Amino acid sequence: MASQQRRSRSRRPAFIAATVAASAALASSTGVAAGVVRAADPPAPSPAVTPAPLTPAIPADPTGPTTPPTKEPTAPEKGDDGSVFGAYLDYGPRGVARISELSRWLGNAELRVGHTYLPGDRWSNIEGAPGFLDVWADWRREQDDRMFVLNVPMLERNEDHVSDAEVRQLLRQGAAGQFDHHFRKLAERLVELEVPDTVIVLGWEMNGITYTHRCGPDPEAWKKYWNRIVTAMRAVPGQKFRFDFTPSRGRDAVPWTQCYPGDDTVDIIGMDSYDQPSGLTFDEQIKEPYGLQEHVDFAKAHKKPISYPEWGLFRNGDNSEYMRRMLAWMDEHKPLYNTVTDYCPHGVWQCDDNPKSSEVYRSALFGRTDPTPEPTRPTEPTAPPTPTTPPPNCSPLDLGDWVEYWLGGKLCLRFDWWSRNR
Repeated sequence: MASQQRRSRSRRPAFIAATVAASAALASSTGVAAGVVRAADPPAPSPAVTPAPLTPAIPADPTGPTTPPTKEPTAPEKGDDGSVFGAYLDYGPRGVARISELSRWLGNAELRVGHTYLPGDRWSNIEGAPGFLDVWADWRREQDDRMFVLNVPMLERNEDHVSDAEVRQLLRQGAAGQFDHHFRKLAERLVELEVPDTVIVLGWEMNGITYTHRCGPDPEAWKKYWNRIVTAMRAVPGQKFRFDFTPSRGRDAVPWTQCYPGDDTVDIIGMDSYDQPSGLTFDEQIKEPYGLQEHVDFAKAHKKPISYPEWGLFRNGDNSEYMRRMLAWMDEHKPLYNTVTDYCPHGVWQCDDNPKSSEVYRSALFGRTDPTPEPTRPTEPTAPPTPTTPPPNCSPLDLGDWVEYWLGGKLCLRFDWWSRNR
């Protein structure tokens, strides 16, 4: 973000038909008398389910071209049929523990998104240092419909106020493939932890000035570097990552559209949107250049889902109007996921400074769970089975609904055939 919009990150680290032929011959082949008792029509068979095809890993040649192969569209993951939500609560084990606590505060609402950030201080941490991601992977694996969102810095010393000249040089080194191996190690680590479907928020808020991985000093090199990282991570066997391109709302230091690396390497188009700067109304946040509406329109034009990895209060204090409008905006536009930043000054649960907004947030999400799917309605009403009575001295054979349907009823084996033919 621009310097006048920079916010505190004190709690964030610096640093995803049976066979029927045999039964039909029963009566004729043995001389056994058989009768037919009419049965009710069986229920219609369920439609066959075709498994979704798996997307193969795309091989990468670190010494080859920087433009990756075209990515085939992936099948929707479980849980992608609507917006899911969570919160950023802390980057480590406390963040995981607080998910269930926040859920209870929200009347046992389903928080299906866990969100954390890799430390950006050194490459060894960007690679996913042993022990850091384990507790998040454990949480993700507990339920199939959960989503793990991981912000990944593109460069080390990510919050060290590196000069534009040095950033430009680093971006060009990245575009040439010098840092690919760090991201392959991260991808291998996530697959090893059995979270290969992690949503990767790569190089977030690139349109600002806060981070070393910013786009402004050299947008063309930044885009090539993004493409190299995605290609390197997709080349790891077993991966199913989704990459989230997430600028901050507004123009900031550079228009975020100038940093967009292309549809082949972007799966989600996100936006970090806080209530700022001072005095800006929510309508202005929607209509401003590169604001909320342009984000939605851009994603639609590129046929990508949207997300809000970071959002919350800020420069306008305890602004219940912002909270109400932002929740309504997300209900209307249905992002793939959203995670409110829940610490002061942004938060609603861990920040006592925002009681009015906290009440709005809690009221809107209290007890919220996934919508219950509507039951499938038959095209024609099905009549209840008509009770039938077999003839005297006749024992019905249970051949299954479909056999009986095509025979016109149940086969009945008579026990008086011997006496009647003497």
